[in-house]
Amino acid sequence: MKTLEGQIEAAGFRFGIVVSKFNEFVTSRLLAGALDVLTKAGASQEAIEVARVPGAFEIPLMARRMARSGRFDAVICLGAVIRGETPHFEYISAEASRGIAQAAWEADLPVVFGVLTTENVEQALERAGAPERNKGAEAARTAIEMATLLRALKTTKTGLHRSLRRRKTGTRRKR
Repeated sequence: MKTLEGQIEAAGFRFGIVVSKFNEFVTSRLLAGALDVLTKAGASQEAIEVARVPGAFEIPLMARRMARSGRFDAVICLGAVIRGETPHFEYISAEASRGIAQAAWEADLPVVFGVLTTENVEQALERAGAPERNKGAEAARTAIEMATLLRALKTTKTGLHRSLRRRKTGTRRKR
């Protein structure tokens, strides 16, 4: 049995990051966590592009554009939606998560959900704090793993296509 698994090795990969400016006191920490993971895993500064959007509702459109551009191996989405006194929280949270998932499906590329949806500011700050709990860092690790996994699958798939073609034609590759 063959098992494919992603690695935490970002060298040679390009990453797009979409980060919401709303609740910047939280999202700036998520971004710092993501950048730290990417660079420590070997991504160069030139291999990372950050797009700042007004709020979480705008994240999916930019993520979709970045994912479909062909310039990135993965896109990381970072934001913070904190519950208030109105139902606005539910609408924004639902549309951000739906749109990010849809962007991944449409682009056939890892578009990683790193949007906090919390009950209060304290919860948001806790999830954007220390490196081991920082959800931006977690989203970056997921992006790296998925990018490496998809590359491994592509390599395997290419080999499979060659093998099938040889079977159909009855030819063998000369060594």
